[in-house]
Amino acid sequence: MEAENQIQVDLGHLLAVDPYHHFPSPPKSREELVTECLRAGTKLVQAITDGLFNLSATEAIEGPLVKLPKPTTRLPREKHLPRPKPPTKWEMFAKSKGIQKRKKNKVLWDEQTDSWKRSYGYDRVNDDADVPIIEAKMTDEPGSDPFAKRKEEKKKRVEKTEKNRLQNLKQAAKVGALPSHVQLAATALPITGTQAAPKKITKDELGNVAGLAATATASGGKFDKKVAGEKAVKHQGKHRKFLPAAEGSGMGNREKEQTDKVLSKLMARNSHEILNVGKAVSMYNVKKQRDGRNQKGRSSFDSSSKLKPNGKPMKGDKKSPYQKSRKGGSHGGGASRKGKVD
Repeated sequence: MEAENQIQVDLGHLLAVDPYHHFPSPPKSREELVTECLRAGTKLVQAITDGLFNLSATEAIEGPLVKLPKPTTRLPREKHLPRPKPPTKWEMFAKSKGIQKRKKNKVLWDEQTDSWKRSYGYDRVNDDADVPIIEAKMTDEPGSDPFAKRKEEKKKRVEKTEKNRLQNLKQAAKVGALPSHVQLAATALPITGTQAAPKKITKDELGNVAGLAATATASGGKFDKKVAGEKAVKHQGKHRKFLPAAEGSGMGNREKEQTDKVLSKLMARNSHEILNVGKAVSMYNVKKQRDGRNQKGRSSFDSSSKLKPNGKPMKGDKKSPYQKSRKGGSHGGGASRKGKVD
């Protein structure tokens, strides 16, 4: 009980601390230290669990819920307190002149469109896009476009506002009071000295850059003058060799050897695709079956043709019985299709 009373529990942070914990004897090994830490941590977790179960709970679909009390332990901040920003030029001018900041209405009545509109931004009051006619002034130059003049004036106002904003950020960066969203992108802002320090180029990197610059010419740096102490550029990778464009002695044999070499590589690479044994066997079987069917049809045609009478009888022969039966057939006494044989 005394050990449990010594534990300080803050349920607001789910924190438990034993300020009076001590080792009975210094641990002799790491295993003893880990065992003692696990034993003490188990007591602390048990104390937090007992405190949670003593709180009043409400039933919910997920299970019992408890409302944690307010924390009693003040934890330190991770970051320092934000430094006050220096006043801008307008704030300094307004303070010197005694100008008080007054709250403006966000919505105003627009007489041109007879509707309520925003006081600034898109579709605002007295927008130049809603003005169909602009009255000329005595000081206007003849032939000038008032609409283009308004656009130019607006562009200048926007550029001036942006310039003032960057100037204010410069002043804030000097005292370390940049806004948090600006600090995240401080390295990308070209307005302060908060950019990351340039990385020092090593000797190898400098040599690589010099080699790239030396080989950037059409000849690859072959005919360029070398600086004193400059080393030869290392050629990285493989270089292809081409045959000369003009034919010389033995050019035909070299070209033939090169072609044979390429063909042998292709044949060796795709040797398993040159002869497909299964496809060749299937094609042979199909061809054999087709020839068998053709032979069978031809033999049946020959046997049936023997039973049919010939178109013309031989000379000196008598009339065939087929012609006689055809003559006295079911057609009656009609004449025969064939003429009489002399």
